[in-house]
Amino acid sequence: MSKRDYYEVLGVERGVDEKALKSAYRKLAMKYHPDQNAGDVSAEEKFKEVGEAYAVLSDPQKRAAYDRYGHGAFENGGAGGSPFGAGGNPEDIFQDLFSQVFGAGGFAGGRRRSGPQRGADLRYDLEITLEEAFYGKDETIHVPQAVACRPCEGSGAAPGTKPETCETCGGHGRVRAQQGFFTMERTCHICQGRGQIIRKPCKTCGGHGQVKEERKLQVKIPAGVESGMRIRLSGEGEPGSAGGPKGDLYIFVEVVEHDIFERDGPNLYCRAPVPMATAALGGEIEIPTIDGGRARVAIPEGAQTGRKLRLRSKGMPSVRANGQTGDLYVEMFVETPQNLTPRQKELLRQFCDCSGADCHPESEGFLGKIKRFWGGEGDEKRPV
Repeated sequence: MSKRDYYEVLGVERGVDEKALKSAYRKLAMKYHPDQNAGDVSAEEKFKEVGEAYAVLSDPQKRAAYDRYGHGAFENGGAGGSPFGAGGNPEDIFQDLFSQVFGAGGFAGGRRRSGPQRGADLRYDLEITLEEAFYGKDETIHVPQAVACRPCEGSGAAPGTKPETCETCGGHGRVRAQQGFFTMERTCHICQGRGQIIRKPCKTCGGHGQVKEERKLQVKIPAGVESGMRIRLSGEGEPGSAGGPKGDLYIFVEVVEHDIFERDGPNLYCRAPVPMATAALGGEIEIPTIDGGRARVAIPEGAQTGRKLRLRSKGMPSVRANGQTGDLYVEMFVETPQNLTPRQKELLRQFCDCSGADCHPESEGFLGKIKRFWGGEGDEKRPV
């Protein structure tokens, strides 16, 4: 597949000056950077294409060669078919260009620096019950993690010694090599990018500066916490390398399902069975509340399945709105009696004599709709 013209890739004219060229590259690099397009293979290829074009056009000698011979300037001439030279690594050069244009840190973190590095963050998943979420609690957790080696204080060097600056890379962790008019940068093979060399490793940690331990931590779970919320413990993550600061520990809370209550934010919902006679005549039922108490709910005369009754301030406390509490909604379902005695069945048959809109408003309304539907269909379409 033939390569696109480098000027076309960057969207600039052939006579573009250095400032406009840099501006065009900057916009495209930000647009297609992998950190901005995670998992997008097409964007990654475009980012490489943009970087390759800028690598050539930003260098006066390479640009002059490209303007005269096109892509052929880098073929069969000791450049290995690539503008990066024989054995050159495009990834290293792209990163070098990106750092030059956007600064040492770049807009998304830049390249890895040598010297002290911040430790990684840790995640801990914690399950609690709905009752525990209602009251809040102090929880003790055990977190397996790497901690700084005490004898060497995290340096990796044996007590009484310290890491030395790598003479090959001067402590930068990367070295540059000149190949023709191309400059390539690679990870230092002596210090493996750390910028330091440990002549005498610590016997406890083997020169890593870290050892594995299980730590016991106290965590305060606030009242009203919801599933998916996270609690941050600053400085309780992995220790940094080369004496860098610790990362953080994030505790992700999961509230397990309850047998009675369902939750939606600060509000609670439950379904309560209502005897048929109570639903018809009215009365009271007793339901539990999340705080362990009981509440009596008045059932209005003629109550139907699906009706919801609201109990104010009987829900969950709100973490975000301090001092506010949600409500408890009780959804009724009318329970049809079973295993009736002959006498009870007889009484129900007498009850069946009750008819009309006053006794069965829903049924009368439904039957009215059916009559209107059948009446508009024609006699030939009526069911037999």
